Parts: sequence; structure tokens; C-alpha cells
Amino acid sequence: MDLQTVNVSVAEGVGTIELNRPDTMNAWNQQFGEDLLAALHHVRRDEAVRAVAISGAGRGFSSGADLKDFGAETTPDGRPDVYKTLTHRYHPIITAIRETPKPVLAAVHGPAVGIGCSLALCCDLILAAQSAYFLLAFVNIGLVPDGGSSLFVPTRVGMARATEMAMLGERVPAQQALDWGLINRVVPDERFAAESRELALRLAAGPTRSYAGTKRQLNNWLYSRMAEQLELEAQIQREMAGSDDFLEGAMSFVEKRSARFAGK
Repeated sequence: MDLQTVNVSVAEGVGTIELNRPDTMNAWNQQFGEDLLAALHHVRRDEAVRAVAISGAGRGFSSGADLKDFGAETTPDGRPDVYKTLTHRYHPIITAIRETPKPVLAAVHGPAVGIGCSLALCCDLILAAQSAYFLLAFVNIGLVPDGGSSLFVPTRVGMARATEMAMLGERVPAQQALDWGLINRVVPDERFAAESRELALRLAAGPTRSYAGTKRQLNNWLYSRMAEQLELEAQIQREMAGSDDFLEGAMSFVEKRSARFAGK
């Protein structure tokens, strides 16, 4: 496949999608969104692929949205058109993962932040290196969770911990994420690649029709209102992107200083 920011390979029944913008810690821009969606469609259609593994190149899984790309699409008043970005770029990716009949494994090392965290939590199984951490960083720049994280986090860890992650915007280290039930497994960094590969191969060798049926059951019970929740996230995020707090949050991030939020 002719993709610029994502690598795709197929071997022994495993379709591996490697996020490949290591210079930005695999931050999401428009090209990345288009490439990732194309990769997901490819592995879904490829009959040689029985299981999918998503990983990140370089020092981490994904640092979230690329703030330098925020102004690529704007509203009439000059603000970032986050509603369009979410509904056109992010939501099709999240939906594709949940609707593919093949098991999807997130192999996470380093940071999984913002929409990068949402991507990991959207997958069926999450295996993390000991050094990994998960962070809903949205609040730190005056935004709200998106990419389905307002759905995936509480269904995994409950209301109290979901509220803590969303409102405090603190890192959740891999071991804590495991203890909370946010992820499935944690392995030492030196065994991460081998363990990720072994689990992906196990899935590929398993009863894939059974996996597909199980996924349909869980989707129906836990995520039957996912489309509605994604739409709500996009609408509220549009409100937040029009706030002065978001401008202050974005500026403070760029200037590497503490934000001074005014609640406006």
C-alpha cells in the first residue's frame, strides 16, 4: 500500500498496522487519519488477515492530535473545525475498528495520549509495555474527551476512574491501568515486542468466527449507542474549541507554561 504515515504488513495471519510519524510521536494529522483508515479497510478486506495488531513506531504509541494541524480546517469565525475533524477523520477509524469482524490488538509502548489513548482503548485487547502510560490530556488544553474515550473509559473502569482521568488529566502508568482494568496485560519492555507478536499470532490461529461473534455481542451490549456518543463528543468539542480556555490551553502548550483558565 502507498501510505505515507502508516506501515502495513501481513505475515502468518497477522495484519500489523504500525503508526509511523515517529518524529511527532505518531501525532495525528490529516494525512495520518487518511492513511490509518485506508490501512484498516485493507486488513479487513484481506482474507489472509485473521487478526490485526496496531503499534507505534519510535518512542511511543501516539501523542494524540497534532496541534500544528489544528488550523488545517477552520470554521467561518476562524476557529479550528474540530467537529469536521472528528466526524470526517477520527470517527470512521474508531467505527472501523469496532465493526471489523477480526480481533484487534493494541500493542502500546510509551505514551498513548488523547486520541492516541482513544485508539488504544477502542481495540479489543490492549497489551502494554511496562513503560507505557495512558492519558486523557484533553482537559489540559480546555477540551473534552473525544474519539470515543467518553464511552470506552467508563465501560472499562467505571464512572469514578473515568471522571478522574477526564477531569484531572493525569498519566495512568501501565501497571495502574492494569490494576484498574483499563488494559489487559503488562509486560517488561525487553519482552514487549515478542509478547505482542505471540499474542497476535495466538489470535490469528484461533477460531476467528467465534471472535467475530463475541465482538458482535459485546458491541451490542456495551456500544450500541456508540454513534450517538461520538456525535455528542463532536458537538461538545466544537463548543470547547470556541472557548477562550481552549485558546489559552493551546497557547500555554506551545509556550510550555501553565495554563491560566478563566472558565470562558
